[in-house]
Amino acid sequence: MNSTAVIEHIVNWLKNYSDTSRTNGFIVGISGGIDSAVTSALCAMTGKRVMVLNMPIHQSQQEFDRSSKHIIWLKHKFGNVETETVQLTAALHALETVFPKDIQDFLTMANTRARLRMTTLYAFATHHKLLVAGTGNKVEDFGIGFYTKYGDGGVDISPIADLYKTQVYELGKVLDVVQSIQTAPPTDGLFTDGRTDEDQIGATYPELEWAMAYLANKETYALNTRQKQVMEIYTSRNRANQHKMLPIPVCIIPDEWK
Repeated sequence: MNSTAVIEHIVNWLKNYSDTSRTNGFIVGISGGIDSAVTSALCAMTGKRVMVLNMPIHQSQQEFDRSSKHIIWLKHKFGNVETETVQLTAALHALETVFPKDIQDFLTMANTRARLRMTTLYAFATHHKLLVAGTGNKVEDFGIGFYTKYGDGGVDISPIADLYKTQVYELGKVLDVVQSIQTAPPTDGLFTDGRTDEDQIGATYPELEWAMAYLANKETYALNTRQKQVMEIYTSRNRANQHKMLPIPVCIIPDEWK
């Protein structure tokens, strides 16, 4: 991959989109991971106003520290970056007091966290006339649907969604983002037990990228045992999460009945 050319292309695309939409710049939620680090850096390179939000909800100290280090690095490198920390733990607790107890299962409340963050990003974006920049990569957004619908999937633009996770890491290396972010295991930060993406999915990003490419290229070579396992993980998640990746179904009424 020609990382320099890709970076220049994304930065120009972001700037042109903001100019055309007559917005002031971008807002990005910072998680302490590589995707949000690279996305926020690319947004900052446009020279337009960039706001980054740190939105901890029972966040692990390691993740919070990585987020904070990235924000310091970003503000030192770019003069157009502003930051806010919005503590959302109390907001989650407030919802826990009004939600019926029987719906507060593990996954439901993890997704609720992501939707609280989306709501916060759009509150700031609306007030400051900014675009919410998504941080999803190609495998997450178009392969296995590894995001929360109307949570981290609720964005205005997706600057890195045509890049595999491994390619995002390449950009992070070229951009020289904080080293601890470059080496940290990917995680969505929605679980208090610190589980990684691989723990949740059962496969690494390089394995998932292989499966996505295998299917896209209509490969037919025989698969070994592990490849078969990865392919099953990929295809089962892809099927289950089509509702996230396809447009919202609309019931079309026949013209003669209108």
